[in-house]
Amino acid sequence: MMAQSNDFQRLEKRDFSRKKLKNLPKEVLTLGTDVLYLILKNNRLKHVRGISALRNLKELNLSANELLEFPQEIAQLKNLEKLYLSQNGITQIPEGVFSQLEKLQFLKLSTNHLKELPSDLGNCKSLQYLNLSNNYLKDVKVLEALCSLEELYVKSNKLTELPADLFFNPDLTKFKADGNPLRKPPEEVCAGGVKSIQHYFIMLGSSEQCVRRVKTMFLGSSMAGKSTICYSLRKGSPVLVDIADRTVGIEISEKQLGGFSFLFWDFAGQEEYYFTHHVFITPQALVILAINLASYDVLDPQSFRDSVSFWIKNVQLRVPDAVVLVVGTHSDECRDEVDVQEKKEDIDRKIRDMLEERKANLERWKKNLEEDQKDTAEFSNQLRYLWQCTEHKLQVLDLLPMDCTNPEEIEKFKEYILQQVQNSDLFPNIEKILPQLYQEVESSIKALKEDKDIPEHGVMLFEEILNELNEKLGELDQEDLQPILRYLHRIGIIVWYEEIADLKETVFVEPSFLIKLFKTVVRHDLMNQLQSISKKELMEEKSLRVHQDRWINDLVGKATLHNTAIRVLLRKSLKELEIDDEDFLNEIVGNRSSDGMFLGLLRQFEICLPTQLNSPLNPQAPDFVPNTKWEPSNTSVYNVNGACLFPSHRMDNDVVLRYWGEDMNDNIQVQVYFLPEIPHGFFHRLIIKSCSLYPVHWVGKDHCLVSTGPTLVLFREKCLRDDQLIEIRCKRQYRSANVSTAGGELRPSWDMILAILRKLVELTQQWPGLCLYVCSPCTVVDCDDHFAWPDWKELNGHDLYNIQKDDKMLCSNGHTHRTELLFPKASRTHSKADDK
Repeated sequence: MMAQSNDFQRLEKRDFSRKKLKNLPKEVLTLGTDVLYLILKNNRLKHVRGISALRNLKELNLSANELLEFPQEIAQLKNLEKLYLSQNGITQIPEGVFSQLEKLQFLKLSTNHLKELPSDLGNCKSLQYLNLSNNYLKDVKVLEALCSLEELYVKSNKLTELPADLFFNPDLTKFKADGNPLRKPPEEVCAGGVKSIQHYFIMLGSSEQCVRRVKTMFLGSSMAGKSTICYSLRKGSPVLVDIADRTVGIEISEKQLGGFSFLFWDFAGQEEYYFTHHVFITPQALVILAINLASYDVLDPQSFRDSVSFWIKNVQLRVPDAVVLVVGTHSDECRDEVDVQEKKEDIDRKIRDMLEERKANLERWKKNLEEDQKDTAEFSNQLRYLWQCTEHKLQVLDLLPMDCTNPEEIEKFKEYILQQVQNSDLFPNIEKILPQLYQEVESSIKALKEDKDIPEHGVMLFEEILNELNEKLGELDQEDLQPILRYLHRIGIIVWYEEIADLKETVFVEPSFLIKLFKTVVRHDLMNQLQSISKKELMEEKSLRVHQDRWINDLVGKATLHNTAIRVLLRKSLKELEIDDEDFLNEIVGNRSSDGMFLGLLRQFEICLPTQLNSPLNPQAPDFVPNTKWEPSNTSVYNVNGACLFPSHRMDNDVVLRYWGEDMNDNIQVQVYFLPEIPHGFFHRLIIKSCSLYPVHWVGKDHCLVSTGPTLVLFREKCLRDDQLIEIRCKRQYRSANVSTAGGELRPSWDMILAILRKLVELTQQWPGLCLYVCSPCTVVDCDDHFAWPDWKELNGHDLYNIQKDDKMLCSNGHTHRTELLFPKASRTHSKADDK
């Protein structure tokens, strides 16, 4: 009886995924009504003729195939509850299909080429989940009729407006629309979720306004003239900026020009500040890249790399659809007009070549992946992401030479900017429709700052700002204010981290104050700041010169900054701003018995890693001995009397290499290649993310070693034949000299490797223009072949440990490897002789 039940279950659900199928299996079609769940994902199906014979199907998965037309036979599957058709090439859906699928509850049509939806989709009254992301849709009004919809995803389409009635369905709780040129409601409103959108449309019912705002970021190397341009645009005439007044961190201001509101963000050019830029850079921006023409050398490739390509590549990775306006400053200091023109033409040409090279590399990478892999279905997600990267179109305008001391040049530049932002091809979604209340709240907050009705630092409790606004605007409740503050946070007017438990009641009405906090420790002259601490400032933290000397030595030798030193510097900085409210100082700075807000912000934004004073390890912990069990003691790394490790200050890898030893051919190895390159600061943030998982760790300049028990995992930045990658290595451990259980003994190693890979992938989400390629190299000496990882990011548990089912694998040069040494693999018993 039990055997009969198992046979029935096997008939009920059939899985034919990753079988390289081009037609429906005949054995399935002959089963007819016995099949209830059919999985055909990751194949090469161009049609599914005969599928209507499976009349009792409840679930059909056809994702990641080669379907160009919607299978019309699906209309006859009247019992269908779940339908997966993502990652195909479907261009349109015929009318009359969805009107037959009254029981359909789940529909996934993401990553196709749909330009419109059939009108009868609204007949699916049972539909609860719908994913239409990564298509070309311009209108989704038909979805208003889906009365049972709970989750809706329309990311990366061509939507400019959303239907209001869609969001007053009481069942709808999850909605994502990132990557659309939305004006009503703006994307910043949609990012707040369904409740924020509901509030937007309720407020819009009474009155609305059209707002044209441009977030403008000034980037470029130190002393390139960014601040001069920014200040000159604000004043409308040349403003010379002294060296001592150069930007430290990020400075924010706003200017009205020709009917547009420009929100200026002037970023410091020193390398130390790159680690905080990710906190403030947002999509849909105008980037003004300043290049010092006087110091630019057409004959020196490094000159172009430092002053041009470094910045454009980082913008391309972080804001891949931005518009970059290149300005050649100090043109008056060049030899003559011929010199200016020669440098302009050289920079324009090299930028075009660089952008074309990136596009060609993406196409080549995509082609190689398709040609090298026997089953491209297993790499469909990677191919899809490569396709998405090719869709991003960073637009870099030709260089405009400029003499920042000439009033006519400043006026000419202002007119040039206005001309560009009015170009709908460059800025298709610059206009936003907002309720009048949103504008009134924004104006009132600005008035509060101008009238000095709030503290100069602008740090307020949510309740305080609500009370202040009520005095100006009348009755405004918490539910009204929350979505408006979310919107103002996303456009950069205020800063409110409501998702952080310790900060959800705090609103930074003056974002520049928050930036000034970061300046305290993230700055190019940090050593000078430590050396300039006075005796009086030391005494306030019960410290002496001998402590100051240690702070300086530990920053130089260990890249750590004592928490006490941070408190001293922060208190000094705040007093320079004439902030003498002791309660407020203690809240921000903290003391020896409690953590302050600032240390929490540093950790939240992964700018530093909390650690112990004497060592990255607990001084009372037992010595680590390879191949023996090591138990870390239970100690808190978040010690307010401890220190913060800043990986960017590490000068060598000595401590890491001392504990790691030599690389061995039998190390488990995984390589993650980055295209076009590893973003600046990426590896240091990966260190912070990974070390937060493993209290036992050693950090170097571009190496990091983590440990759990006897397992050591090393990851490091490398460059192989001009390709940039992060290599992850794990030393294998054995129970005895002759025998080990591969899956059992290697499982902890693979668990750690996968944990670091997960953190790496999580981090890449902040660089939408970044592509990854993961592989395991052949470990035979002088063999340059490798084994590419198929799609794995979405897998978990058992599936993740079975991405390769064979016990052994052969590289193209004929070298045999056990699969569990190349990929996560379920256990089997083997001897060391298997390795030979």
